[in-house]
Amino acid sequence: MEPAPEQTPFRATVLTLYPEMFPGSLGLALAGKALAAGAWTLDAIHIRDFATDRHRSVDDTPAGGGAGMVLRADVLARAIDAASSDGDTRPRLLMSPRGRPLTQARVRDLAAGPGAVIICGRFEGIDQRVIDARGLEEVSIGDYILSGGEVAAQVLLDAVIRLLPGVMGNEVSGTHESFEDGLLEHPHYTRPQEWEGRTIPDVLTSGNHAKIDAWRRAEAERLTRERRPDLLGAAKGHPSGCVSV
Repeated sequence: MEPAPEQTPFRATVLTLYPEMFPGSLGLALAGKALAAGAWTLDAIHIRDFATDRHRSVDDTPAGGGAGMVLRADVLARAIDAASSDGDTRPRLLMSPRGRPLTQARVRDLAAGPGAVIICGRFEGIDQRVIDARGLEEVSIGDYILSGGEVAAQVLLDAVIRLLPGVMGNEVSGTHESFEDGLLEHPHYTRPQEWEGRTIPDVLTSGNHAKIDAWRRAEAERLTRERRPDLLGAAKGHPSGCVSV
């Protein structure tokens, strides 16, 4: 796997208190092969390196009182400024449960761009002033709380990297996905023809591709209606079925 000569690698810079967590799972499988081939690059920057006191403090008690600690604006701003100069056009993403939900459309936008600077929060959160001053885009991967943003950053990067040119062996795989046309994926089957008394639907072995496409579309709509009816409005007008993440 080699990036095209004219292609600039996707540059990911992650700001974290736990740089040893990277590349983690991103060093394996498709993402790992793409990283080794130079299709994308990864820098994990230790936020604590930008603390200035002898204890290398990065957090402090919340203004107004309350539980937990808050990541300091001055320390984090120094880390961001070191990782992303004024001419850096990459978006600055803060993994946060209060962010906008990550969607496949946003993933595609990121994959088409030069890369991303990703900030991994910890503690109770980070000082709002650095979010405002450094133009951080808050991104959520779901309505639940993690111990920190590192796992969320890996989820985001995995979703993006697999869409980079040359990463997936079959480029069509990146266009036939859950959420690509507003629907969940249709069911999949493969050999053997019969397993534990269960058989592959006859239509899939009929050789009639029009009927197969229609079946897949109908199944995708059925599953979406049952499990994610909120997606159905966005799916109207899309002609094709979809395949899973």
